[in-house]
Amino acid sequence: DYRKLNDATRKDHFPLPFMDQMLERLAVNEFYCFLDGFSRYFQIPIDPQDQEKTTFTCPYGTFAYRRIPFGLCNASGTFQRCMMSILHDMIEQTMEVFMDDFWVFGDSFSSCLTNLDKMLNRREETNLVLNWEKCHFMCREGIILGHKISKSCIEVDRAKVDVIAKLPHPITIKGVRSFLGHAGFYRRFIQDFSKIARPMTHLLEKETPFVFSKECIEAFNTLKKKLTEAPILVVPDWNLPFELMCDASDYAIGADAKPRLLRWVLLLQEFDITILDKKGSENLAADHLSRLENPHQDVLENKDINENFPLETLGSLTSNSTPWFADIANFHAGNFIKKGLTSQQKKKFFKDVKHYFWDDPYLFQICADQIVQRCVHGQEAFEIIKACHEGPSEGHHGANLTTKKVFDAGFFWPLIYRDAHEMIKTYDICQRQGKISQRDEMPQNSIQVCEVFDIWGIDFMGPFPSSKGNKYILVAVDYLSKWVEAKALPTNDARVVVKFLKSLFS
Repeated sequence: DYRKLNDATRKDHFPLPFMDQMLERLAVNEFYCFLDGFSRYFQIPIDPQDQEKTTFTCPYGTFAYRRIPFGLCNASGTFQRCMMSILHDMIEQTMEVFMDDFWVFGDSFSSCLTNLDKMLNRREETNLVLNWEKCHFMCREGIILGHKISKSCIEVDRAKVDVIAKLPHPITIKGVRSFLGHAGFYRRFIQDFSKIARPMTHLLEKETPFVFSKECIEAFNTLKKKLTEAPILVVPDWNLPFELMCDASDYAIGADAKPRLLRWVLLLQEFDITILDKKGSENLAADHLSRLENPHQDVLENKDINENFPLETLGSLTSNSTPWFADIANFHAGNFIKKGLTSQQKKKFFKDVKHYFWDDPYLFQICADQIVQRCVHGQEAFEIIKACHEGPSEGHHGANLTTKKVFDAGFFWPLIYRDAHEMIKTYDICQRQGKISQRDEMPQNSIQVCEVFDIWGIDFMGPFPSSKGNKYILVAVDYLSKWVEAKALPTNDARVVVKFLKSLFS
């Protein structure tokens, strides 16, 4: 059980590849080779200095892992980083990697064979072991991450869908959450998934009584039906031009909403785009859609539009004040240097900027331990501290632990410790609760570091009825190997102990 070790471990938030992008790259090829890594994490050795932290006890003694075991919080991130480092020049070009699954592809038999040969040579060079019993070569289609992939299309895995289709409707909150998780895996195949599942997702809200109503049953059956009738997705041809039509609206949410336009600009800036203005009479499709009246207009009339999406809450941008990192960002983004700096200030500036890099639209800091953190400021920084202090998975911890959680989440600003102390000092719930004493905390025992026969436990047993003049038994146990030595003695004084130890180590 590595829960305490995981709590003390600094988290490595290495991202996994985006599944939808990976599937689209794979689904345009003629041949595939499906390869599986052997024993996953066990292929990655642990630093000898850290092996003792994985120590465990069993009936045969105390042992420590020399390779990464299952259960460590950073195991998946470390493994994915290692695979990306080994195969970095082939990923997205001739193969894809997701943890211990490898897919080599090619648009012809010969090209796929060449790519496979290159990958296997790299495997031999790096001692990467494959499980040959789970490997398949030169296939025209196959199952990848729960999706059936071929040259022409992407489909759902019928085996998984059949299991979902046979499920009875859930009777607990846990069952609802489990079903939505399984069905949501294929939400890209179901149009209006969120609208259909709304009666069920409402049950997951706080302080909502669990009543699986008629509407929930209808939503449950509709999702199962649509899964069995899921359409086949065709991968778009990215070499062809795409046209996006939009229009302002008096009723619906038009494309002239400033926050939405900013988000579109950030998402579209990586593409070669041309923006054209069309008259309403020419832009017929978008013009018609924007003029459809909202039947719920009166209900929503006085409500503000919530522009924060769940996955973008911590990544939202604010412009209330000039960021503390504005000069550094300007230098990396446009090679601009602030005017009016003295020679000493310039020297310090150039010393600091080398620890940052710009990845549009964010600035990142490279820490001394090579961990990368995004630079934030203002209201966004406050919301991050608040989320790390009172979020659903947090525990209203003190300032230092809250700050650590912010660092683990991958964010940084210079006054983070001060801001954490100020927020918690004025936080009503925490001030009412008071400080939890050490009496209420779980005991934290340090791991004893030792070699075989370094530390012994010695004690007397007895007195017993005399047997051949002996009334006591002196027992010695080695802490690490659990090796036992015992000797019958007439007395239990220090003299016989010294004599016993001399005979033991002579």
